[in-house]
Amino acid sequence: MTPNPNNTGGSDEEPMIEPPSPLSPLLADEVPLTGSPSMNNVIIHSSSRRSSKNSAMLSSEIIHQFILEPTLDEQKSLKLFTLEDDNNSDSSSAKTLPTTLFPQVLAAISVSLGSMIIGLISAYTSSALVSLSNSNYTEDSTLNITPDGHEASWIGSLMPLGALVGSIVGGAIVELLGRKTTLLATTLPFIVAWLLISLAQHIYMLYIARTIQGICVGVASLCLPVYLAETVQPEVRGTLGLLPTTIGNIGLLICFVAGTFLNWQNLSYLCAVLSLPFLILMFFIPETPRWYIAHGKDDKAEQALQWLRGAGTDIRAEFHMIKNTHLESKKHAAKLKDLMGKAYIKPLLTSLGLMFFQQFSGINAVIFYTVFIFDISGSALDSNVSTIIVGVVNFGATFMANVLIDRLGRKVLLLISDVLMILSLSCLAIFFYMKEHHEHITVGYGWIPLGSFMLFVIAFSLGFGPIPWLMLGEIFPGKIRGSAAAASTAFNWICAFVVTKAFPEFIANFGPYVTFLTFGAICFVGLFFIIFVVPETRGQSLEDIERNLTRPFRRLSSTANLKPSPMFM
Repeated sequence: MTPNPNNTGGSDEEPMIEPPSPLSPLLADEVPLTGSPSMNNVIIHSSSRRSSKNSAMLSSEIIHQFILEPTLDEQKSLKLFTLEDDNNSDSSSAKTLPTTLFPQVLAAISVSLGSMIIGLISAYTSSALVSLSNSNYTEDSTLNITPDGHEASWIGSLMPLGALVGSIVGGAIVELLGRKTTLLATTLPFIVAWLLISLAQHIYMLYIARTIQGICVGVASLCLPVYLAETVQPEVRGTLGLLPTTIGNIGLLICFVAGTFLNWQNLSYLCAVLSLPFLILMFFIPETPRWYIAHGKDDKAEQALQWLRGAGTDIRAEFHMIKNTHLESKKHAAKLKDLMGKAYIKPLLTSLGLMFFQQFSGINAVIFYTVFIFDISGSALDSNVSTIIVGVVNFGATFMANVLIDRLGRKVLLLISDVLMILSLSCLAIFFYMKEHHEHITVGYGWIPLGSFMLFVIAFSLGFGPIPWLMLGEIFPGKIRGSAAAASTAFNWICAFVVTKAFPEFIANFGPYVTFLTFGAICFVGLFFIIFVVPETRGQSLEDIERNLTRPFRRLSSTANLKPSPMFM
């Protein structure tokens, strides 16, 4: 969205009205300037008393938002849509912040139920492999596998392999059909796959069902963050953007608890029933306004934005800003090869790096084979009980992330998450080493695996679990968001497949302590990636983030023409 400095008033392009200076006497008289969240974002709003820092943004009434580049020359070349004159509207009473957050919360919960299904699918193998390997559960079926055998590794790894395929095709589908329609298209295959597992009489039926589930997971995991990023306002995008992780962990917990009491067939029936609310609620939410605008459906875009922000909210400023961003993007339409271009390489590498360190922390290996890991650890607690405890802790940790994400920011939470994961993985590695070489020393310390796992899932849920997916919808410019998100999601599932498929065999060949030590070493490298590469996106609009990540490097003197303004509290 960086403006072209060669584009002057004499251009043949459609004329657009220049924004007034942030210090314009006219605007200063009409509405007092109280501050800006950054030097590049001038927000002019009506003054109002604020009861607390946390409610400051939501209590202010924003009238206009102008996206400005630092230099005066660039300000002259920038083109913006401006609001049409409306003699019947009173700017002092206009509202651009929602009168209610309920529509956005409803939309976020509705799409996040798809994440609950992903959680059920991810945890299914950990719970189901116990009964699948027990001949007393299989009854008349020909299924009889071992948790550490070849079949078990394929049941676990076919899901991320299918997700890889889904994420590749999902990039085109999400742009062609829309974000809502794409999510809706995954609901029936999810249910069919669960029923296919329930009725399976041969191992290959499980393979087919897990592949179908994986494809739908790949499409949904790509679409979820894009939908939320394009519908939720910046002030609450961090909190609502973590709902998929929170509700996804509910799915994990349900599967862990139910798997203790149900065999693999009945557990699959339960998961099919739990998939129905996602199907139903998706009919009650709109498509994203940005997708409608990109496909020339401005009227529907306006209706969708009005629904999301509430009936009493003035959406004109936000609507025109979204439309202007799309037109700017259209001038430089991106192709697949442009993903590696200079302007987009930083957000792409940032997302790919986050996905790599997320998966090679070993999280999917831990989730897919939790019961198996506790069995080989010789923990004093029953393996199923330990698994449920891990699920409860995992679920509780996501609420901590919801509270902290918009207070501490993405980068700080990632650092905390990574350090705690290194600590927990190191404890696991030491425990398994001592168990293998000095087993007598570990007697009486069977609680260490459970404690380490609890710390690991808390750490992961605080940062590396939700934030890579949250930032997937934030850091990519609108014109490459679909294809770039598809590339990052595909890479994520490649990593997940490698880790999940190799984990049982890696443990068999090298031992648990080498496995967890390897995961810990990778997390240690991730610390440097977070510090030097990952940007902070807290509280920024998608347009702000796009400009900061894709604009070229500027000399220090380029800010000389900007005058400081008070901090926006």
